[in-house]
Amino acid sequence: MTYKKLYLKPGKEESLKRFHPWVFSGAIAKVEGEPEEGEVVDVYTSKKEFIACGHFQIGSIAVRVLTFKQEEINRDFWKRRLAVALDLRRSLNLVNNPENNTCRLVHGEGDNLPGLIIDVYGQTAVMQAHSAGMHVDRLEIAEALSEVMGDIVKHIYYKSETTLPFKADLGPENGFIKGGSPENVALENGLKFHVDWLKGQKTGFFVDQRENRHLLERYSKGRNVLNMFCYTGGFSFYAMRGGANLVHSVDSSAKAIDLTNQNVELNFPGDPRHEAFAEDAFKYLDRMGDQYDLIILDPPAFAKHRDALRNALRGYSKLNAKAFEKIKPGGILFTFSCSQVVDKKDFRNAVFTAAAQSGRSVRILHQLTQPGDHPVNIYHPEGEYLKGLVLYVE
Repeated sequence: MTYKKLYLKPGKEESLKRFHPWVFSGAIAKVEGEPEEGEVVDVYTSKKEFIACGHFQIGSIAVRVLTFKQEEINRDFWKRRLAVALDLRRSLNLVNNPENNTCRLVHGEGDNLPGLIIDVYGQTAVMQAHSAGMHVDRLEIAEALSEVMGDIVKHIYYKSETTLPFKADLGPENGFIKGGSPENVALENGLKFHVDWLKGQKTGFFVDQRENRHLLERYSKGRNVLNMFCYTGGFSFYAMRGGANLVHSVDSSAKAIDLTNQNVELNFPGDPRHEAFAEDAFKYLDRMGDQYDLIILDPPAFAKHRDALRNALRGYSKLNAKAFEKIKPGGILFTFSCSQVVDKKDFRNAVFTAAAQSGRSVRILHQLTQPGDHPVNIYHPEGEYLKGLVLYVE
């Protein structure tokens, strides 16, 4: 099959030679024909040599590269890519594991499928497009997914209303492409949780904190735990299983608090150790006493783009300063940033600033990141977004 051709300006092929999966609009000299949003195009150098093939989109990232070979993008292509992704999750013991039936099956660029996210919860796969091209190809991808996953996945829910570029006017609608299960309880490390793929954030749950929640469980015994920005309460019920004295969950969203309470009840029915509060994080931190000796700070992204970076770093410093001020001596702080534009060094400096303001002795016990089912393509370092520190505060 022949695709429309796009030619680069001289010298602009260097990043593609290093297998970076994006072509920026400023690198393009000319486009043959008029490709539509989401159409597959071939990319050529200024010397008319083929270099990549990918989805075309209007915007600063003009092409998201699917392959550096001249090949047809069809159901067999999607099947090959999805089979490799599944094999990786099998090697992580995340498939057919009686203790865990949830994982990220496809992590965009990390799985050489830029613009596509697929999370699996039990027998339901939640598919999310972040590019016009993945939206256009969604039905073919869903068919390939069904073939590759076999009996593992019986339902496919498409959830892209809020993730596609508004200007593209693609009119995406959330809904089941296959099946339609109302069963929304999944299992992670032996703990159950409700997944709100219909109205919840992202695909309904934050799978990326699975291993960090497990680590928190080890530190929870006998401690008074505060889980800030709790969302679905993941850290809270891990802390309870770890033997915490009490666990308080805080989120500004009343809906998130309802979901947290449901998840705690699912795992620890009638357990008096847990309380949840629908309140602004900073207000709660201001008014709380010094009863907590294990605090989790896992806020939503403070910066979605570079222009917001400075304000985001101030926000992280302010938030962590409150925790350093209030945490008991000998306390443990789990603190995170999920902002892609905030790198590890920036985040650590923001936390360092907060620690220095407090004047307390602080030690780093662990430096955390995203788990193996959220792989980072070595040619696309921008894919490393989750950063965390576990700190001991004297």
